[in-house]
Amino acid sequence: MSHETLDAAAASLPAEAIDAIERAATSAHRHEELFSERAANIRQSAVRDVFDISLRPGLVSLAGGSPYLRSLPLDRLAETAARIIADDGLTALQYGAGQGTEELRTQICAVMAAEGITDAQPENVVITAGSQSAQDVATKLFCNPGDVVLVEDPTYVGALNTFEAYQVQVETVPMDQSGLVPELLEARIAALQLAGKSIKFLYTIPSFNNPSGITLSAERRQQIVDICRTANILIIEDNPYGLLRFNGEPLAPLRADNPDDVIYMGSFSKIFAPGLRIGWALVPAHLQRRYYLAAEAVTLCPPALNQMLVSAYLRDFDWQGQIRTYRSLYAERCRAMLSALEEYMPEGATWTSPEGGFFVWVTLPEGVDTYPLLHKAIDAGVVFIPGAAFTPSDEPSNKLRLAFSAVPPDAIREGVRRLAPVLQEALAAR
Repeated sequence: MSHETLDAAAASLPAEAIDAIERAATSAHRHEELFSERAANIRQSAVRDVFDISLRPGLVSLAGGSPYLRSLPLDRLAETAARIIADDGLTALQYGAGQGTEELRTQICAVMAAEGITDAQPENVVITAGSQSAQDVATKLFCNPGDVVLVEDPTYVGALNTFEAYQVQVETVPMDQSGLVPELLEARIAALQLAGKSIKFLYTIPSFNNPSGITLSAERRQQIVDICRTANILIIEDNPYGLLRFNGEPLAPLRADNPDDVIYMGSFSKIFAPGLRIGWALVPAHLQRRYYLAAEAVTLCPPALNQMLVSAYLRDFDWQGQIRTYRSLYAERCRAMLSALEEYMPEGATWTSPEGGFFVWVTLPEGVDTYPLLHKAIDAGVVFIPGAAFTPSDEPSNKLRLAFSAVPPDAIREGVRRLAPVLQEALAAR
């Protein structure tokens, strides 16, 4: 049966029958038997699915966590890119060093100093294809199939996809309004060790967690590191939003005072441009060599042209002023979202109030599954990400993520207004 025929028959066939036909159509090829066991765990991100949908005209997308690039000096950046190719094209378009250029690694140390890490050395920085690549390298380097990785609940969907692909066991640790709960982390580690599990690392987004927007309090940060150090568990700290705090100075990263216990991952995707795919890992000196070799085996070398453009941006532009612009812009949009939620959300819904970053996390009463509500929301003209995308559990989720970063305040308000009746109907149907 062709896809066209299947689509035509969809109205009359039960869902189970359609799924069975699709499986038969995609599993008949002889190459299916060549796939590795790992391939069964590789699946498309729910965020990517919704991202594609959100490009439809007329929809208000509260789904994608994208930076607002219109505030960048695009004309000057275009001139810079042209000058790099004209003056240094033989370098910019050639293979480069596997660890990344020394200039950019040195500049990244200055960026991290603004985040609160003042002792970073360029030789311990490895340039990666965004922080997603840095996560992949860390998982490949440290995890055997069946090893345990600890994560916050909820956590970044891209990290979950990476962990599942490497066949690790993902175990969640609850958060409250102040982030990871140290006592619960300690208890989870003890229970897993008692069961004979090998725990390799804790993956954490301590500042403006994606998707919840929650920030790990300053008081808990060293506690978390001390607990993991005692259990000989590495920490993988992912901090793409740290500089995007709406007010005040960034909280010191976990890595700041713990150079031997934390692999720190940063990215220019949120503070400059995601399309350049430039991120980095600051690796403890005793782990740097193997980490770098593992990264080189994946990408051979990060793109020289992109690195040179990022270096020029950090050298010749007011990048810190641009971050101040971002902070003000995202703070305004966050206020617009929180105000709209207060005005339109049905009784029983609650949400986080982030101090920075891109996201608000909405919780509905127990018994509501937000995943099937996505299609109803799309029909109503708004898109969100269901909470089930951000947990390794297969259980239904009563939560959803709303992103405010790429949407003007008026559109945020309209999107929440469109979403509210969909949620109200689901609450009434419980």
